[in-house]
Amino acid sequence: MRDDTPDETRRVHLSRTFDEDAELYDRARPGYPPELFDDLTEVAGTGPGCRVLEVGAGTGQATLPLAERGCRITAVELGADMAAVARRNLAGFEAVEIVTADFETWPLPEEPFDAVVSATAFHWIDPAVRMAKAADALRPGGALAVVATQHVAGGSEAFFVEAQDCYERFDPATPPGLRLPAAADVDTSDHADEVAHSGRFGPVDFRRYEWDLTYTTAEYLAVLRTYSGHRALPPQAREGLLECIAGLIDRRYGGRVTKRYLTELRVSRTVPALR
Repeated sequence: MRDDTPDETRRVHLSRTFDEDAELYDRARPGYPPELFDDLTEVAGTGPGCRVLEVGAGTGQATLPLAERGCRITAVELGADMAAVARRNLAGFEAVEIVTADFETWPLPEEPFDAVVSATAFHWIDPAVRMAKAADALRPGGALAVVATQHVAGGSEAFFVEAQDCYERFDPATPPGLRLPAAADVDTSDHADEVAHSGRFGPVDFRRYEWDLTYTTAEYLAVLRTYSGHRALPPQAREGLLECIAGLIDRRYGGRVTKRYLTELRVSRTVPALR
């Protein structure tokens, strides 16, 4: 089960949970490895003056590094509260516009973009729309850059094995005995298949980054409270789950755990549409 493949029957509902506490999301969610943005400049051309359409900007975790690199950005964010926080975070950049809208129905401007960037958000966009509309937004040879993040084996591995008991107790949808995959075992070829099936883009250039982040108990609970699956639990079950996890971290792991992330950059460029 991958972090970037939501259950299609719940995708729309889950995608709307993030706006419920935008300030928490902004404080708790980590950003992305700096080398990702270096590679993005190399393979997608997101340097000074590049015209970028960002899909699903959140509170600006990827918008800010792109703005700092001199990009001119139109960032589309569904959640009104998330968009408001993003505007605050990007207030110092005149070349950044935050639009509150859903990407699926937002009318594309006449001037095409050099790049469409979507960081940990593309999987929330309607699969029937996202590839074609991203291609429509781009100039010939423009780049679609999708960033996906997975939780993989590593860091405080024993903690995540033990935490499985908390999930099985409080979240009935948890598969029994679930274990985190090794980064090398995470198969994301479905993205390349989707790109190829669209007929609008060339081959995908994949770049991967493994990185660890250490959380205190309070910090880890905060980040869990931003996850759609946790937010969608009934309140009593959610609080029971978080209490179980907090007790485990405090009793057995000295109040700190380390989580390993796998972030993947996927870049493809538009090709002439078939006639």
